[in-house]
Amino acid sequence: MKLNLQNIPRVKTITKADFIKRYFKPQKPVIIEQSITDWPAYTKWNLDYIKEIAGDLSVPLYDNRPISSKNKFNQAHTTMLMSDYINLLQTEPTKYRIFLWNILKEVPQLQNDFKFPDFGLRLMKKLPMLFFGGKDAYTFMHYDIDLANIFHCHFEGKKQCILFDQKQTPYLYKVPHALITREDIDFNNPDLEKWPALKKAKGWVGNLNHGDVLYMPEGYWHYMRYITPGFSMSLRAIPRQPKNLAKALYNILIMRNIDNFMRRTKGQKWIAWKNNKAIINTKRFE
Repeated sequence: MKLNLQNIPRVKTITKADFIKRYFKPQKPVIIEQSITDWPAYTKWNLDYIKEIAGDLSVPLYDNRPISSKNKFNQAHTTMLMSDYINLLQTEPTKYRIFLWNILKEVPQLQNDFKFPDFGLRLMKKLPMLFFGGKDAYTFMHYDIDLANIFHCHFEGKKQCILFDQKQTPYLYKVPHALITREDIDFNNPDLEKWPALKKAKGWVGNLNHGDVLYMPEGYWHYMRYITPGFSMSLRAIPRQPKNLAKALYNILIMRNIDNFMRRTKGQKWIAWKNNKAIINTKRFE
């Protein structure tokens, strides 16, 4: 038995009015295939280009090791020169990923290669973020701390995306005081006997190719797996729904600080308690 997933709709292009009506207002995802073909990045951006212009920069890397009380919220696991990291991506599978790399801060000239698309949402101009991964690297199922509307623009290779809206949270084994589900759930091939509540979750799946833009509505859970080495850029707009904006403020101002405090004071016992609580909280929905 597999997850209950439907294909994310795909369109070649879309007008601002149609996007707002068909996807933003009902908060449904969509993959837009030809909305950034006029960007210089569409023809220029690949791993070799990034290595050429940013190869001497030290970049933070993350892998799929379990969350530890020794690490702060979103703390990187190691660092590497971008040139060495891209060489690694191009030669062998690796679990190391680059996560939330602000290109305006690190490589300002990259801004000349793209423009902020007008889909009817006010995008945060200071927060274009890059994400890199090698073959079979993946993120844990999570949602973003600010519950933003996200336009995820993919470059080079292919990437699989599995999405769930916030209504599916009761079935996902969410870890309390965190933005993730249980880390030992393999959303690429989940054991539905071990995690039976997942049978009730209804989600979306789609693959991104070079130049595709995925719209992820506010607060959507997402699992990303790199089928081949590649990278993506996320552009974001603040949540419009009051409950999501309130939740984003809570996550940023309160939840994150509580979690960091408990990691310092309780250590690994806090992590173990949260993981166990995820099972207890989900049990009644199985």
